[in-house]
Formats: sequence, C-alpha cells, structure tokens
Amino acid sequence: MIMTKTTEAKVAIIGLGNIGRVVATNLTNGNRAVILAARDFSNAQSLAQELGDLAQPMEIEAALHEADIIILAIWFDSIQSFLKQYATQLAGKIIVDPSNPIAPDEKGGFIKTIGAAESAGQLNAALIPKNAKLAKAFGTLGAASLANASGQKPELAVLFYATGDRSIDGQIEELIVDAGFEPVRVGNLDQSIRLEVFGDLHEFGALGKTVTLAEATKKV
Repeated sequence: MIMTKTTEAKVAIIGLGNIGRVVATNLTNGNRAVILAARDFSNAQSLAQELGDLAQPMEIEAALHEADIIILAIWFDSIQSFLKQYATQLAGKIIVDPSNPIAPDEKGGFIKTIGAAESAGQLNAALIPKNAKLAKAFGTLGAASLANASGQKPELAVLFYATGDRSIDGQIEELIVDAGFEPVRVGNLDQSIRLEVFGDLHEFGALGKTVTLAEATKKV
C-alpha cells in the first residue's frame, strides 16, 4: 500500500551506468526531478541533455549537498570507499542502495563476492555516516526489466524494498511510484539478502521475473 504523500525530497543519482541511467530515465518520465552525478562530469551533462529539464547535472560533492535522497548506483565494491570519502556530505541523508555483491565467474555467469549469509544492504548499513538512513531498493530487477516494466499496464510491476528506519518508508515508496512501479516493503534490512541477486525476491534468483502486487503478496 502506498503511503501518504510527503513533501517531495530532492533526489541525486550517483553513478550513471546501466542501473543509474534507467532509474534516472524512469523518474523523469514520472515527472520527478533528479540530480545526476558521476566521476566523469561529462556523463552527467550528456544524460541531463538527453532527459531534459527535470535532470540537472552536478559534480558529486555538490549533488550530495543539494539532495535529500542519494541513490548510490555504483558497484558494491566501490560503496565502502565512497561512504568513507563523503561521510561528512552524507550525514543525515537517506541513502538508497541498489547494489548487488556479485562478479563474473568463469562460466559466463556470476558469483557472490561476500559470504553466503551476508547481504550488501546490511554491510553497507553498518558503514553509513551519523544520522544517515539506508534503504535497500531499485536492485531487484536487471536494467532491462527496470526499463521495460516501468509503468506497465494494466497492473504495475512491483519493486521490493527494505528499510532499517520506518520513518523513511513514505519517501522510498514515493520514489518507487514515481519510477513507475508498485512498492512492496519486505521488512527491515535483515531481509535485504532476499532482494539481492540469488535471493528469493530478485529477478535473477528464485523470483525469476517481474511480478504484480497480487503475485508479490504470495511471495512476501
């Protein structure tokens, strides 16, 4: 169930690879303004030009200062150093973590790069700066499905999320709705392993596909 609308928070997407680009596109298609930032500022500029007036390119530090919600669309292996480098700028922010702790194997597939019982969400939550709050979201579908299923009809596809602080649920749900999906909370961050690759609620795990709310209710 979508929570009551709150004052719209400013959103910055850090990292403009496959996931970051799709999330930015989906949000602007949903009439949600975004700040775009990447190590190479020209990538943010070119994507902003492509997306139009709702997308604003900024250098990373400026984006972190300006935004209320930070979507870290960067590789899992880079997040730890990012959180340390920008700890001051991230204090008090809502951090959205779509990361998956995986790497290519020698057989054309992927392997998990952390312990079988560990999750990126919990590991990253332990590293966030003072007063910051973390949500695990936007990582349960691959980039292609995240693009193709946005705004699907007649029933929206679901994006699952987990939070360690219920006070941010409304803002995370708004973000998911604006991106063209139905939000479904699965619990606290101890459930984030279910939302990552190989988890039971991930497209590349037991879930196996996009699902509607009726289908998701049976799985959660």
